[in-house]
Amino acid sequence: SYQEHCDNSSRYCGVSHSRGAGGVSNDYMQQEDDWDRDMLLDPAWEKQQRKTFTAWCNSHLRKAGTQIENIEEDFRDGLKLMLLLEVISGERLAKPERGKMRVHKISNVNKALDFIASKGVKLVSIGAEEIVDGNAKMTLGMIWTIILRFAIQDISVEETSAKEGLLLWCQRKTAPYKNVNIQNFHISWKDGLGFCALIHRHRPELIDYGKLRKDDPMTNLNTAFDVAEKYLDIPKMLDAEDIVGTARPDEKAIMTYVSSFYHAFSGAQKVSQGTPLNVMNFYTYPICPSPHSLLEWIRRTIPWLENRVPENTMQAMQQKLEDFRDYRRLHKPPKVQEKCQLEINFNTLQTKLRLSNRPAFMPSEGKMVSDISSAWGSLEGAEKGYEEWLLNEIRRLERLDHLAEKFRQKAAIHEAWTDGKEEMLQQKDYETASLSDIKALLKKHEAFESDLAAHQDRVEQIAAIAQELNELEYYDSPSVNARCQQICDQWDSLGVLTQKRSEALQRTEKLLETIDQLYLEFAKRAAPFNNWMEGAMEDLQDTFIVHTIEEIQGLSTAHEQFKATLPEADKERQAILGIHNEIAKIVQTYHVNMAGTNPYTTINPQEINAKWDKVRQLVPQRDQALIEEHARQQNNERLRRQFANQANVIGPWIQTKMEEIGRISIEMHGTLEDQLTHLRQYEKSIVNYKPKIDQLEGDHQLIQEALIFDNKHTNYTMEHIRVGWEQLLTTIARTINEIENQILTRDAKGISQDQMNEFRASFNHFDRDHSGKLGAEEFKACLISLGFDIGNDAQKRTGMMDAEDFRACLISMGYNMGEAEFARIMSIVDPNRLGVITFQAFIDFMSRETADTDTADQVMTSFKVLAGDKNYILADELRRELPPDQAEYCIARMTPYTGPDAVPGALDYMSFSTALYGESDL
Repeated sequence: SYQEHCDNSSRYCGVSHSRGAGGVSNDYMQQEDDWDRDMLLDPAWEKQQRKTFTAWCNSHLRKAGTQIENIEEDFRDGLKLMLLLEVISGERLAKPERGKMRVHKISNVNKALDFIASKGVKLVSIGAEEIVDGNAKMTLGMIWTIILRFAIQDISVEETSAKEGLLLWCQRKTAPYKNVNIQNFHISWKDGLGFCALIHRHRPELIDYGKLRKDDPMTNLNTAFDVAEKYLDIPKMLDAEDIVGTARPDEKAIMTYVSSFYHAFSGAQKVSQGTPLNVMNFYTYPICPSPHSLLEWIRRTIPWLENRVPENTMQAMQQKLEDFRDYRRLHKPPKVQEKCQLEINFNTLQTKLRLSNRPAFMPSEGKMVSDISSAWGSLEGAEKGYEEWLLNEIRRLERLDHLAEKFRQKAAIHEAWTDGKEEMLQQKDYETASLSDIKALLKKHEAFESDLAAHQDRVEQIAAIAQELNELEYYDSPSVNARCQQICDQWDSLGVLTQKRSEALQRTEKLLETIDQLYLEFAKRAAPFNNWMEGAMEDLQDTFIVHTIEEIQGLSTAHEQFKATLPEADKERQAILGIHNEIAKIVQTYHVNMAGTNPYTTINPQEINAKWDKVRQLVPQRDQALIEEHARQQNNERLRRQFANQANVIGPWIQTKMEEIGRISIEMHGTLEDQLTHLRQYEKSIVNYKPKIDQLEGDHQLIQEALIFDNKHTNYTMEHIRVGWEQLLTTIARTINEIENQILTRDAKGISQDQMNEFRASFNHFDRDHSGKLGAEEFKACLISLGFDIGNDAQKRTGMMDAEDFRACLISMGYNMGEAEFARIMSIVDPNRLGVITFQAFIDFMSRETADTDTADQVMTSFKVLAGDKNYILADELRRELPPDQAEYCIARMTPYTGPDAVPGALDYMSFSTALYGESDL
C-alpha cells in the first residue's frame, strides 16, 4: 500500500497520513452497504426517491435537450443513462449501441456501469440485466450511487467530507436562525425552516424569514421550493405533502435536494474526475518550505506508482485501489499545497527582490521551480498510468470474479438439476408397467430429453466460462477445470443412459402395443361371440308358447338354422382362443411382465369354453322340446278342424233360419193362420236341430281343455253359436206369439185381412232396422203415410173442410202436426214412455181409430194435453198449441169458465169439446 510504501521510506516534515473518522473515502465507500440495508424501501420513501432522483437527473439532462418521465423505464435502453453520465462528468463515454434488442440495451447499460466503476465506485448487486428489466429498486440504487459520486462525494468542509461535510455546511449556514436545528437529513427538515434559512442566508431578498412560523410546515416548504425553482434554478425535487405526511422523510431524497443548494451557493468548481481544485482551502497540513523534501517525496512515490505487479484476488486489488485513494485524498493534497506554497514563496521572494532592486533568486541545480514542475508532471503521469492500470486490473479481476461466480452458479444449478438423474434413468419401472403407463413414461422421458437438450446450452456455457477463465489466467483454474470435467463426464453419462432408457421404453411400448392390439382384437371378437352364446343359451332355454302348427314349425326351422351355424361358431371360438394363445406366446418369448388382465373386456377363454359347452348341451334338449310341442300342436290342429267343420255348418244354418223367419213376418203371404202354421213348422225343425248344437258343445269342451284360444278355420266361436241359437229360438217364439195376437186383435176389432196387411206393410216399411218396433218419429211418419188425421175424425163427411180438416190436409202434405195432439197419441201407444211402439200397440191403436168412435176419454185426453190438467184453458194456450186459424176458430165458439178456480181469460171445458167436435158427435 501507499502507506506501507511511505513507512518503508524515510518520514519527512512530520506529516501524518492517517485518516480521520469522518474522512471522505470512508463515508463514500459505505454507501453500498447503506443501499443494501435499504433494499426493502418504505413505499413513501420510494415515492420520494422517484420524484427527487427524476428531478435531479432532469436538471442535468435538460442541458442536453432531453429529460425522463419514468426513472425505471427511460433508463432501460442505457442511452439516456450514458448521456446523463456524459453531462455530469464532462467526459465522453464509449459509442452507444443503437439497436432495439435486449443485447444492445444490456451493452449500453454495461458501458454506463463500467464508467461509474472507473470513477472508483463499487456497484454492489446492481447489474445491467436488472436495469434493462426495469427493476425499480435497482434503478433507484444506481441513481443514488451516481448522485453520491458526482454530487456529494467531493463536498468537503473543515476536514469533513461527503455526507458529514454537507451536514456541517448546513449547520454552519443555518446556525444564526432560530427554530432551526439541523442534526440529520430527515426529521430536521420537516418544518421547512431549514430550506428557508439556507436561501435567506445567501439571498435574503428572496424570503422574509421573520414572517415564517414553525407550526406551518406546508407554507414554509412550498415557499422554499417555489423560490428555489424560480430564482435559484434548483428544480423542485420534493413535495411538501410527502415530507409533512411522512413520519421520517427519505434521507437520500433530502440529501440529494440539499446538495443542489450546496452547489448553487458554494460555487465549487469540478474537474472531469470530480476532484476539487481548492482542496488546500480545506486542509491544514504544514508545508515544508524546502523543495528538497517535496522532490524526495516525489522520488519515493513514483516507483510505488510504477509498480504494476497484479494481485490474484479482487480483495488485494481493491486494497491497492483503497491505498491509491488514500494517496489521492490524504497524502497528495498536502503535497499539492506544499508545491503551491513553494511557488508562492518563490514568486513572493522574486517580487520582493525585484522591488528591493536585488538580483533574482536562483535555486541550486535540480531544485528550480521548473525541476519541481517537471518532477510533479512525472508524478502525475505515473499516477494516471497507475490509476488506469488499477482500474483495468480491477475490471479484469471483476470480470474473473464475475466469471468464476457465474461458473459456480451455473455449475451449482446444473449439478442440482442432475442430482438423482442417473438413478432415475437406470430405473426399470417399464418392466412392470401397462401400456398406458409406458406411454406416460415415454411422454415423461420425452419431456426429460427436451429438458436435457435445453441444459446442453448451460453445459456449453459452463465449459466456455471455464475456458475463458483459463485464458484470463484465473488463479483457481485447476479446481474450475476439475469441476468442469466432472460436469462434462456426467453429461456424457446422462446422454448414454438417456438413449438406453429411450430404446428400452420404445421396445417395451412396441411389445405392449402388439399385446394391446391382440387384447383389443380379442375383446372385439369375444364380446359379440359371448353375446351370441348368451343369446343362444337364452333362446335354447326359453320356454316357448305356440298356438299353431305353423308356429312350432317356424321354431323348428329356426332351430335347424341355428344348428347349421354351430360349425362356423366353433371356428370363431377357436380363432378367439388362438388370439389369447398368441398373447401368451409373446409374454413367454419376450419375458414381458404383464401388469394386469385384458383392459378391454372381462371375458376370458375359460368363460368362453364353459358357455360353449353349455350351448352344446342345450341343443339336444331343445330338439326334444320342439318334437314334443310339434306333436301337441298337431293334436290341437285336429281339434280346431273338427270344431270348425261343424261350426261352419251350424252358424250359416242359424243365420238362414233367422232370415227366413224375418221374411215370413214381412212378406205376409197368405192369411195369418197360414203364416202361423208355417212358423210352427219352422219351430219344429229348429227344435230337431238341437243335437248338433250339443255335439258342437262337446268339441268346444275339448278345445278348452287343450287351452286352444284361436281357430283360423272358422269365424264362429261357441259363444256366437250359443247367442245365435238363443236368438233363433226367441225370434221364432216371439213371431208365433205376434201372429197369434194379430189374429185375436183382428177377430176382436173386426179388422179385415186387407186392412191388417196394409197396417203390417206400413209398419214394416218404417221399421227399417227390422227390430219389430217403431220410434216416435217413425210412428208419426207411419200415421201420415196412412193418411191418418191425428187431430180430427178422418171419417166425417160434412161436405166442408173445417180448421181441423185443414190441419190434416197440411200434415198429409208433409207439414208437422201439433205437438199436443201427437203427445196424446203417444200416451196411448206408449203408456210406459219407452220411446218405441210395438206392432201390437200399433194394431191396437189402428183398431180403435178405424172404429170411428171418439170417446169422452179422448176428449179429456186432448183437453189435458192442452190445459195441463186444469178445468179450463186459456186463449193464449190455444194460440200457442194450435195453428192460428184453428185457435181463433175454437176461441170464437168457446164460453168463459166460471168455476171456483176461474181466472181472467179462462174458457170452459164443455165449450172446448163443442168447439172441437160439435154437440151431435158428443
